Amino acid sequence: MKNIYKKSILMFSIAATLVGCNEDFLEETPTEFVSADDVAQTGEIYPEILEGTLRGVYAMMYTTGTGGTTRHEDFGQKGYDVNSDLLSGDMALTQNSYSRYVNVAQLLVTTDYTQTQANYTTWRYYYRIIGSANNIIAASGGNDAVITDENKHTIGQAKALRAYAYFYLTQFFIPEYTPDSKILPLYITDTKGVAVEQSRTEDVYNQIISDLNEAITLLGDFGRVSKYEIDQNIAKGLLAYVYGSMGTSDANLKAKDLAEEVIAGTGAPLTSYKQTSYVARDDYENESEVNLVGGFNDVNSSSWIWGVDITLDAGLDLISWWGQMDIFTYSYQSAGDIKGIDQGLFNQINDKDIRKTQFLNDPTDENNLIPYNKFYNAGRERDGQRNIEDDYIYMRVDEFYLLSAEMSAKEGMDVDARNRLKDILKLRFTEEDAAEYAYVDGLTGQDLIDEIYLQTRIEFWGEGKSYLALKRNKGTVVRGDNHLFEVGVPTLYNDDKLTLEIPQSEVQNNPFIN
Repeated sequence: MKNIYKKSILMFSIAATLVGCNEDFLEETPTEFVSADDVAQTGEIYPEILEGTLRGVYAMMYTTGTGGTTRHEDFGQKGYDVNSDLLSGDMALTQNSYSRYVNVAQLLVTTDYTQTQANYTTWRYYYRIIGSANNIIAASGGNDAVITDENKHTIGQAKALRAYAYFYLTQFFIPEYTPDSKILPLYITDTKGVAVEQSRTEDVYNQIISDLNEAITLLGDFGRVSKYEIDQNIAKGLLAYVYGSMGTSDANLKAKDLAEEVIAGTGAPLTSYKQTSYVARDDYENESEVNLVGGFNDVNSSSWIWGVDITLDAGLDLISWWGQMDIFTYSYQSAGDIKGIDQGLFNQINDKDIRKTQFLNDPTDENNLIPYNKFYNAGRERDGQRNIEDDYIYMRVDEFYLLSAEMSAKEGMDVDARNRLKDILKLRFTEEDAAEYAYVDGLTGQDLIDEIYLQTRIEFWGEGKSYLALKRNKGTVVRGDNHLFEVGVPTLYNDDKLTLEIPQSEVQNNPFIN
């Protein structure tokens, strides 16, 4: 009876730690979690506790409030994808009636560390992932645990999750990869709430790479039950992004090899326009009569390799990615906080490219350039979806075709780069229009790199990848005339205006941060 009571209390504590948060957390450091000792002791009696805790970490990726606030932009990874797309300039806030994301679009959060939205929520969310992963690792024997068949998959996933969180922290809070710069406190054990000093960027990267390499080994025979779990291929994909962000020749080659391994290892087909079924617009209401499939709303899509099946049990509604982006969901997108593709980027899409039809092209409509044919609820009724059942995408195989192409081009492997780029483009044009991308065969050097970067921005618009690509390619943001703020102002990738600030709460609570 005593053990049952202990188990129930601990499970409640874990659940509260993983998903329960409100403004009261603003005065706490992001390192306060359930004791690793408690988890370890109970895990010896109830091994399923560790598995449940791991599922709880994955749940944080789509649960509201995991950034420590009740804000409507605080709903896990997809919320930070919106932040990054806005920072990249490829997503335009074209109308703003409810002030959601306005401080990000206006680049206020990046110059004012007291701004909770983006600065605090991003920091809080990723460090909560890290703290929970550290607890799981500690409960499984620690960073240097003896690996057994019973713990290897748990440790592998936990280390991959820790690496995932640190990688995104480097992208948001470090202007670019400079080995000796210091910005992030590196927590790899349960410090019981004691703050640590900032580590060198190279040391943070070394830890990320070490975690992911170990995860790749430990997850070699892991057969996941659901796509929300990280398996060996996802760990390789994350590591490819990490190497790609470093900018050295050696790292580029490693990123290319890993990208190719993901392509081969998943065996997933590329996304085709037939899967997404883009259609021409008559009007919003009557489109529900069209037999539509796709809409980037189904985790079972064959090209998706990492994502989550959102069910009614998740309790998502307006406070969700769909509640921000989809006009066919009860959403801010429908109500007046309108987000669309940057006008300049849209203009660069070939008129015969099927991806141009992903966006509403009607300058007389206030919703012009919204992604109404890329992300949508299949019912196609404006404000139709109230309780979210459409799924979240984190990663699809197409990313690694273009990442491989990019890395090849940067290393002078032009033939490999062109071939991978054409693998994508031949599915974005009809066979009759193949001549529209024949120019690719004549591209070399920087021209080829620039074309791959452009196609990456077009292909993954709204999926949280543009900001990562901006930094990898050392690009310059020039916002088109459909943005509300900073129109036409050239902003280099490493400008302070495109990098988040360490939040005020962390500065106040961590004596090592000036």
